[in-house]
Amino acid sequence: MAIASGLGVGLIVGITGVGGGSLMTPLLLSVFKLSPAVAIGTDLWFACLTKVSGSVAHARHGHVNWLIVRRLLAGSVPASLATIALMHFTGITKGWASALTVALGIALLLTAVVVAFKQSWQALGLRLERWIPDTRKPGLTVLSGLVLGVLVSLSSIGAGAIGATLILLLYPRLKARDIVGTDIAHAVPLTLVAGLGHASLGNVNWELLVSLLIGSLPGIWLGAQLTRRLPDGIVRSLLCVSLLMAGWKVIH
Repeated sequence: MAIASGLGVGLIVGITGVGGGSLMTPLLLSVFKLSPAVAIGTDLWFACLTKVSGSVAHARHGHVNWLIVRRLLAGSVPASLATIALMHFTGITKGWASALTVALGIALLLTAVVVAFKQSWQALGLRLERWIPDTRKPGLTVLSGLVLGVLVSLSSIGAGAIGATLILLLYPRLKARDIVGTDIAHAVPLTLVAGLGHASLGNVNWELLVSLLIGSLPGIWLGAQLTRRLPDGIVRSLLCVSLLMAGWKVIH
């Protein structure tokens, strides 16, 4: 079951480029009956390990803007460490469990909106350029990283689709492949830091993680091969519907 689940999620990630965390975490909650904290911690490691090869490939092809990555990490890593430290200090209480569940549901719904209006974000970013001069972009990039650090640490979701959208809004003239490469390069260290934090809290099911990875890695490769044959609009619509349903179910 775990290997098949990993294969299914890997296929979707390979076809669409998004949906790893946003589909894996609800799957871990509903199918494998993990607690929210353990589901989030396990998914953070899943995201980190599955994105390493993609990050290396994009870096080799020069598709990573390292200046933007450094600015994002300047906000996201301290925010993630602070969030994990707060969880250590207070312990995983019922209040934290509720907060994690709400954060997860909100992140799923945000991701659905991001995916649904994927084609509109660049136009919005170009319109915002008149209000966001280059002098403000470094600070806003760090602030975006801070938001991502908290969101990813609380829900394991946001480093992919939401991260890419924030980069696109601030840097709308960046090439699409550079946005993807920069987003993935930022996601790997962020999910690693957050994953280490959750592991220190005992929030990772390592045995299940290995089984998921066995299925997902070939699934991502196969999905990438199928991308050319499936209409992007159909795939995106199905992904949006599944994200909305998962988010609504988690919140309720």
